[in-house]
Amino acid sequence: MQAISGLLDRFVTYIIDPAILLVFTAGFFLFMWGLVMFMIHLNSGEPKQEDKDHILWGLVGMLVMVAVWGIIGLLENTFGIGRVGGFDIGRIENVAPPPNFFGN
Repeated sequence: MQAISGLLDRFVTYIIDPAILLVFTAGFFLFMWGLVMFMIHLNSGEPKQEDKDHILWGLVGMLVMVAVWGIIGLLENTFGIGRVGGFDIGRIENVAPPPNFFGN
């Protein structure tokens, strides 16, 4: 079971996470391109439907990638698969401020 968990961790770390980041970045740039072109065409009269579609599909792409990231996190927490390099919110309770942090 340990080998499968390690393999799954490496698969998510080296394949899934970069793919999600790449598609999220593409969605962000598509959104920004549509927004800039919408503003440019705003001065020349009626904005094009293509610009509005770029804005919409850029937002949809970013939303889907955030949802995929959340689903992967949900599956990891549900089945108890811990990630080696992942963000662990459980350790935040063990963090103590240094002395004199708040002037004490």
